[in-house]
Amino acid sequence: MERTPILVLGIGNLLWADEGFGVRCVEALHQRYTFPPGVQLLDGGTQGLYLVNEVCDSERVLVLDAVDFGDPPGTVRVVTNEEVPRFAPAKKVSMHQTGFQDVLAAAEMMGRSPSEVVLIGVQPALLDDFGGGLTPLVAAELDTVVQAAVDQLARWGLPPTLRAGPPADSLLGPGLQREPYEGGRPSDADACRAGDRRFFPAQRES
Repeated sequence: MERTPILVLGIGNLLWADEGFGVRCVEALHQRYTFPPGVQLLDGGTQGLYLVNEVCDSERVLVLDAVDFGDPPGTVRVVTNEEVPRFAPAKKVSMHQTGFQDVLAAAEMMGRSPSEVVLIGVQPALLDDFGGGLTPLVAAELDTVVQAAVDQLARWGLPPTLRAGPPADSLLGPGLQREPYEGGRPSDADACRAGDRRFFPAQRES
């Protein structure tokens, strides 16, 4: 079976602040560029092992993700091929590492590993804010990572082209696009992110 030349895969969970960075990157790529035949953009979310078919069917894979390298928040790193961890280390390198490592290991066991894998990751600043958007430090690196992805696609011989206008469709579901999602965030007083309000003692005004 003929393989897709390039898969651009954004991994992450939009509901947990900086963990959604990879998905925001593929969203930005879709909004800003058109892509030649042979390049597939995919919101991989937190699908883990369910991504194995897409990875197996791709010659090259470009992964965009929030990655815990132990660096200062907002640090961007690029790792390639054998540097991309395939088996669980003592310390996690990515918030989705176990799932994606399983995908790479499964592809290898099936004899259908991509010929190249490149991971562009950013060090998150905050992950445990349910319903939160990207933090300023990490959001500031979105353009950097998008450009790095464009440069990588050019090196692989399939560069994208800037759009003349906004796309007719959306890569994400209704309400999940970055602007309405982050702009519609309720205030801390209106949105409980720590538990069920029914079990909290009522706050009394002094």
